Amino acid sequence: MTPGAGLDWDRALELIDAADEVVLVCHIGPDGDALGSMLAVAQVLRGLGKSVAASFGEPFTVPPSLRFLPGMELLTGPGGLPFRPALMITLDAAGPDRLGSLAATAARADALIVLDHHASGGSFADGRDGETVMLADAEAAATAVLADDLIRRLGVPLTPDVAQGLYAGLASDTGSFKYPCTTPQVHDLARRLLEAGVRPEKISRELWDRAPFGYLQVLSGALGRARLERSAAGGRGLVWTTVQTGDRSVCGVTYEQLEGVIDQLRRTEEAEVAVVCKQTDAGDWYVSTRSKGGVDVGRACALLGGGGHRTAAAFNAAGEPAEIIDRLRDALCAAGETESRFTTDTERIA
Repeated sequence: MTPGAGLDWDRALELIDAADEVVLVCHIGPDGDALGSMLAVAQVLRGLGKSVAASFGEPFTVPPSLRFLPGMELLTGPGGLPFRPALMITLDAAGPDRLGSLAATAARADALIVLDHHASGGSFADGRDGETVMLADAEAAATAVLADDLIRRLGVPLTPDVAQGLYAGLASDTGSFKYPCTTPQVHDLARRLLEAGVRPEKISRELWDRAPFGYLQVLSGALGRARLERSAAGGRGLVWTTVQTGDRSVCGVTYEQLEGVIDQLRRTEEAEVAVVCKQTDAGDWYVSTRSKGGVDVGRACALLGGGGHRTAAAFNAAGEPAEIIDRLRDALCAAGETESRFTTDTERIA
């Protein structure tokens, strides 16, 4: 995605203004940015008199850390959505595959608005007969930034409930304002959200500072299995670990409660890239990756069928964890070579 290239605000506003019913969906396994942004926009559209339904693909389970978000009453299971929505808005989904079972619903929608900030992902327009309008900007720190822009263009003032969802999204995708995407514009949006009534200490507590005791046991096991590969990622270092289904089920920890494991792993000074392979209930693996900025994990994950951002990305994989790490190691190498060629070509053009 070319930064800022896909922003057809005028057409999006026309479609929303003409719609009586709007279906909103975010990516499967929603995080704070996906769910917070979706519920914020859903509440605004409801306030404008629209009939609104918000959802995400199976497993249709809201992570415990996000259940405090206002607007939960607007959520409906994926089976309760119209077969062919007149207007559908996707949020924080890089491509149709990130919608899971609802990708087919998006393909059938008469009109589709894509609100997203990912640099990688498939095209929503492929295979669609209906109109597709892009509100996509890879330079936006979070989908919440674009959701705020949409809300302002709709002429709706921020309420405390709407601001809370946007703040959860902004804080989530900036790593609590620690990642390189934390720009002056991000802090300006945070200021406006605080002025609208957000309590940052409450949101931070819900997002990052709550976990059952069993989580400590799972974390202990994951850290004990951690492996450091100093020569990987072009010599910048790779640290990785695994969490199997049995590990968390014995300790009474849900899949959604594993998000914090990688934050501990990425503190490793000797590793630029941190990876956690989390086994799903189906037996395959969801592989989360983080970079400190020197390696583009989004590019590497895209080579493996996933995607994301330069410093945070993921992909799904089958097989043994060691084999998956082998494939990721090769992808990191290939992504680095591609980036080097791009940089060299850019310098030549300049």
